[in-house]
Amino acid sequence: MARQARQKSSSGIYHILLRGINRQVIFEDDEDKEKFLECVGFYKADCHYEVYGYCLMDNHIHLVIKENGTDIGAIMKRIGVRYVAWYNRKYYRCGHLFQDRFQSEPVETDSYLLTVLRHIHQNPVRAGLIQSLSEGWSSSYSAYFEANPLVDSFYILKMFSSDDEEASRQFKQFMQASDNAVPSLVYKEPVLLRDEEARALIQQLANSRTSLELQTMKKTDRDEVLRKIKQIEGISTRQIARLTGISQSVIARA
Repeated sequence: MARQARQKSSSGIYHILLRGINRQVIFEDDEDKEKFLECVGFYKADCHYEVYGYCLMDNHIHLVIKENGTDIGAIMKRIGVRYVAWYNRKYYRCGHLFQDRFQSEPVETDSYLLTVLRHIHQNPVRAGLIQSLSEGWSSSYSAYFEANPLVDSFYILKMFSSDDEEASRQFKQFMQASDNAVPSLVYKEPVLLRDEEARALIQQLANSRTSLELQTMKKTDRDEVLRKIKQIEGISTRQIARLTGISQSVIARA
């Protein structure tokens, strides 16, 4: 089946969603997140895009970007290729990291742009990772209150007021308000399995082999079992590693 053509934005602004393949974790630590943001910033001068927001979750990414001459597809390809090359070197893996091509939706109005920003900024709070927006640096929220060369905050803040202090106050109030309007492009986190549930399914797919037996299997046979395990709904690479004793890099390469 042919792919649907990507819907173009007349404003040039897009809400981007990028997922890990097979729900794989794409950020193992803070260094990975720092590197991805570095990749986003690396091409800004050459491609002339503006970044209005981001949120980096363990297995997916939200970006709000305005293209200015360079097509959004070319922008995301450059960012993705650069990050994946670095990630694969770091974790001794090869192949794809992101699932299919990125998803995008055009953002045509200022009100919808603010809705999208609020939703992605509140994403870590809804997931229970932080208690308030000001806690983590994994979203662009703090970039609206302190100098950050990656985020083009001026355009957004001027929607609230021409006075800098008043704009910051109103922005903060809006971002912290109840998020009732949900963007059409959202990522639903899978329901994660408890360890005992995951262990039972792993045992079933591994034909009741122990962790030690699985570790010492012939590589081709072991990788075949690992590929089946990775398809389990709600299981993570990190959880598989913990329950089998096999390193995350080996699991990722399988």
